[in-house]
Amino acid sequence: MKKLINDPADVVVEALQGMAVAHPDRLRVDLENRIVYRKDAPRQGKVGLISGGGSGHEPMHGGFVGLGMLDAACAGEVFTSPVPDQMMAATTAVDGGAGVLHIVKNYTGDVMNFEMAAELAAADSGTEVRSVVVDDDVAVQDSLYTAGRRGVGVTVLLEKLVGAAAEEGRDLAACADLASKVNGNGRSMGMALTSCTVPAAGKPTFDLAEDEMEVGIGIHGEPGRERKQIAPAKDVAAMLVEPILSDLDFTGGDGVIAMVNGMGGTPLIELYLMYHEVAQLLEKAGVTVARSLVGNYITSLEMAGCSVTLAKADDDLVGLWDAPVNTPGLRWGV
Repeated sequence: MKKLINDPADVVVEALQGMAVAHPDRLRVDLENRIVYRKDAPRQGKVGLISGGGSGHEPMHGGFVGLGMLDAACAGEVFTSPVPDQMMAATTAVDGGAGVLHIVKNYTGDVMNFEMAAELAAADSGTEVRSVVVDDDVAVQDSLYTAGRRGVGVTVLLEKLVGAAAEEGRDLAACADLASKVNGNGRSMGMALTSCTVPAAGKPTFDLAEDEMEVGIGIHGEPGRERKQIAPAKDVAAMLVEPILSDLDFTGGDGVIAMVNGMGGTPLIELYLMYHEVAQLLEKAGVTVARSLVGNYITSLEMAGCSVTLAKADDDLVGLWDAPVNTPGLRWGV
């Protein structure tokens, strides 16, 4: 294992220390509870947005804290859910009187612990909490960590869109309804060329031969839908796009927001090449791209590979997408 770390046991806290000193203008970090806060949280009268999960998916979630996105993010150990006490502390800390929305990826530990935190926050401080569970992965119906589909790339788009809605003053019910709408109208599929190595484990999560790839992987290094021989990018793009288009009709309407996301170890030159292949497939299928995003946004440590996410767009969603955002991981319009 070759990693730029000190002690595997200290990776998460030391990374959070780095975030704190790198972005003091935007963030404040509670190292004891491992929570990244928007510097000016809580904002009175604004719905608070919280997400979180296991570390190792950077910039998700801490990198999406700031103007136009999250008010707080709870960091668990690598690929391990945060605990309810973290989530409760974050919930009460960002409540500006308008309630708090939990954005939860569909992994069993995350769902259970966020539910407990919502109950504790309501009992302790009377905070009104709504939740949306993201379950956009079309690769498998159930997996090692989930009942139902995994929550992956749509989480990024949802945090941006709902973050903009909260920023402009929409109430908790409206933000929750919007989150459910985005999740219901979004789908993702990913693949890997290599595994990843959790620092505490010190060895790859799974083994792939030099001429193999895993199609349909999860963001924790879970095995995918099938293992196949390495193929050209255009064929890989089809393996990702076709299951998405088969699962939901994206034609007509106002087009889609399309994201080609890197899993952590794939350079931008390859991601842009992949986006071109994806765009051609979408055009051929009659799907219009309203907005696009290419880069590393929800990763799996140093895994090489990529994922494709599509979410239906309309005038309201395009306006929310274009709204200003200022976070370490996403920034425009400011």
